[in-house]
Amino acid sequence: KVVTIAKSKKFRDNHGKVLLEGHRLIKDALEAGAVPQTLFFSTVGHLKLLPEAEIKRASLVKVKFEDIKTWSDLVTPQGLLGIFSKPDPAKMSYPAAQLANSLPLLLICDNIRDPGNLGTILRSAAGAGCEKVLLTKGCVDPWEPKVLRAGMGAHFRVPIIANLDWESVPTNLPAGIQVCVADNNDPDAAAGTAGSAPASPKPPVKPSPKAAPEHEDEEGAAAVPELAAQHYYEDWARAPVAVVIGGETHGLSPPALRLAASTGGKRLLIPVVPGVDSLNSAIAAGIVLFEGKRQLLWRHKQDDRQKLP
Repeated sequence: KVVTIAKSKKFRDNHGKVLLEGHRLIKDALEAGAVPQTLFFSTVGHLKLLPEAEIKRASLVKVKFEDIKTWSDLVTPQGLLGIFSKPDPAKMSYPAAQLANSLPLLLICDNIRDPGNLGTILRSAAGAGCEKVLLTKGCVDPWEPKVLRAGMGAHFRVPIIANLDWESVPTNLPAGIQVCVADNNDPDAAAGTAGSAPASPKPPVKPSPKAAPEHEDEEGAAAVPELAAQHYYEDWARAPVAVVIGGETHGLSPPALRLAASTGGKRLLIPVVPGVDSLNSAIAAGIVLFEGKRQLLWRHKQDDRQKLP
């Protein structure tokens, strides 16, 4: 019953605990400094695969493998589950190799509601060497079991700041950062956003060097700002930089576009063949993040060359 309840978002929010399953995920969590509360195992052999010093901090409960199969969300259960205190990014010890390859590249997820997509996006962010991932309100809970499975350990390789309102996003960004938004529609084609269905008309995109100011509609409310547009493979990744990926249903929100405009950011166009539906948000994130990584590493290499006598 405890394990079943631990799968719910209500339990995670009210008690500040998360449920992890499988050797790799639990081992990654322990090595990153996550605090275990209870470990359920079917054989002692499962515990031998984990750091001995760390598992001594938890209550160890031996159960039947049939019980774990009942609780498990995996196709092939491994006989090991754990309830952990919800990890605090500020207190985590991320892998040395991850930190050594971290780049001044951040990701902001805007209304990513599909668990599989968010998990895949987090995995791409860790692989690209993102410094941090910010999740705005409206995104699926990153500690939902399906997100954890798709993330493949990314939760313990890159800091994830979740449940942010747009007013608090800037306080979690480095000073002087430029925020860009991913877009897989050519401005001359039908409007829409990367990883999203064209649910609502978008403003025209002007190829001006600076973001246009916000306009006001007839009722006086702030309208969505116009942003300069360029292809994602052109020069845009100047340290530090953040990329916003919108969800597939609602696309990029007006606050995301306003934040980008306030920093002089751009729309990064990912061209697709006419007639092809919008890109999956996880695919769009992978394309833009790894291109950002390529540009940042290239710029770093050029700077090193200029320092040589």
